[in-house]
Amino acid sequence: MSNNLIDLINITKSFDNQLVLDDLNLSVKENEFVTLLGPSGCGKSTTLGILGGFQQPDKGEVIFGGTNITNLPPNKRALNTVFQKYALFTHMSIAENIAFGLKIKGKSKQYIQDKIKYALKLVNLEGYENRMPNSLSGGQQQRIAIARAIVNEPKVLLLDEPLGALDLKLRQDMQYELIRLKNELGITFIYVTHDQEEALTMSDTIVVMNQGYIQQIGTPEDIYNEPQNAFVADFIGESNILPAIMLQDKLVKILDAKFPCVDTGFGINTPVDVVIRPEDIDLVKPEEGTIQGVVTHLIFKGVHYEMEVMANGHEWLVHSTDLFPVGTKVGIHVDPFDIQIMNKPASEDEEAVIINE
Repeated sequence: MSNNLIDLINITKSFDNQLVLDDLNLSVKENEFVTLLGPSGCGKSTTLGILGGFQQPDKGEVIFGGTNITNLPPNKRALNTVFQKYALFTHMSIAENIAFGLKIKGKSKQYIQDKIKYALKLVNLEGYENRMPNSLSGGQQQRIAIARAIVNEPKVLLLDEPLGALDLKLRQDMQYELIRLKNELGITFIYVTHDQEEALTMSDTIVVMNQGYIQQIGTPEDIYNEPQNAFVADFIGESNILPAIMLQDKLVKILDAKFPCVDTGFGINTPVDVVIRPEDIDLVKPEEGTIQGVVTHLIFKGVHYEMEVMANGHEWLVHSTDLFPVGTKVGIHVDPFDIQIMNKPASEDEEAVIINE
């Protein structure tokens, strides 16, 4: 028997003959913050809908705590969902909104009152019982939606892009609120977003999805520093993705220049792709670099300068706290540990790609 809280087994789902999930397998442990991350249409919200019981898979099983709940309706599952649209009852007070599910369950008046106070304290909205939803800000309404889910004591909280409608500052504040809530409540969070920074900030585990498939599962550090393919490297942050030849263990040729690296096991003279993050490139004196180039573009980003450097016929994206004006001749140096080697798909085009998110 699995030790996981949730197991999605061979989940397949189509809409109008369009395949959305293709034989998806995913496991979630208890008290884990798992984020499903990917572009629109990748299948992440469909996965959450199948978990919550709002959609049925065409095939496959949803196992919760060792029990098959694939055909169980949403109200019979120990999971609660918070959507981007808060779905609060505008004609009800905040207290009535939070109490709604508890009343349906037949809980006592005192129990409900205690739970309302508890939930409002958790989301830092004590004293808001008699307010109406329309009198609250977007961030406050979202916290009430979370409070309404929490009072039902779910083992799992499903969150479908709950911060997408908030402005940047509110979204950042709510990210920390969700982390705090998860730690205080000790429940499992499964979170859907297309925002890479949001996923990196909050998650214990990130599941990167694209076109109905899981591309990579790992910690935020693994996903960012060790992307398994070009899609993940492209989607998570900014990257230089370049075609290269693995000459031998720990030595790769990029744009006709030999760079030491730490990877092994690719074989001799094997075509590969190389991922180098822009912040991992050091600009040095031309004679000190592995490749020489010239700064062709410069933008001040506040915490760093973003530059493009033309070197060996290609533009390299570089982030640096040091200023190198346009026209400056520079050398490019990369630490061996910062060069990520990936197997090249057989059909991949040989041209270098610079990714600018």
